[in-house]
Amino acid sequence: MIYLFLADGFEEVEALTPADYLRRCGAELKTVAIGTSGRMVTGSHGISVEADLSEQDVNLEQMEMLILPGGMPGTLHLEQSPVVQQAIEYAVRYDLYIGAICAAPSILGHCGLLQGKRATAYPGFEKDLLGAEVTGLPVCRDGKIITSRGAGTAGEFAFALAEALYGAARADELKAAVQWQR
Repeated sequence: MIYLFLADGFEEVEALTPADYLRRCGAELKTVAIGTSGRMVTGSHGISVEADLSEQDVNLEQMEMLILPGGMPGTLHLEQSPVVQQAIEYAVRYDLYIGAICAAPSILGHCGLLQGKRATAYPGFEKDLLGAEVTGLPVCRDGKIITSRGAGTAGEFAFALAEALYGAARADELKAAVQWQR
């Protein structure tokens, strides 16, 4: 199970592109509403989404990857969430994949997870990637941590997540299916 966490103020493209592309690969991906009484979450550009699950429905024992979209104040809400923090700790303990894009890699930096790793984030958040070698690349994978810069790199981020889970051949099939041009 892939959990993609959504909090009010999330960046819509950074959340929905990976959700769409990974589901095209056959992934069992569930969006999770964080910090709401139900499942409705509103993005940073006013687009409301009904998440698949509320935060009470998360079962960490089923998780194989977690994804943190950026956006403000969504990133701040994700970082303040005990559920998200528990999911990050679980992923680290069991060596699971963690994807974070835009401002969200700052959450990983604040947790000390980027020490000695290569990472990238939205310009201005480099200072929050504590201990990382900041690459400035659109997408950066170091071990089980995959980071990306922002909405314009959401497709590349989704392909990197797909490649991590399913291999390069499947990621290339996905690129062809969505008519990716670079």
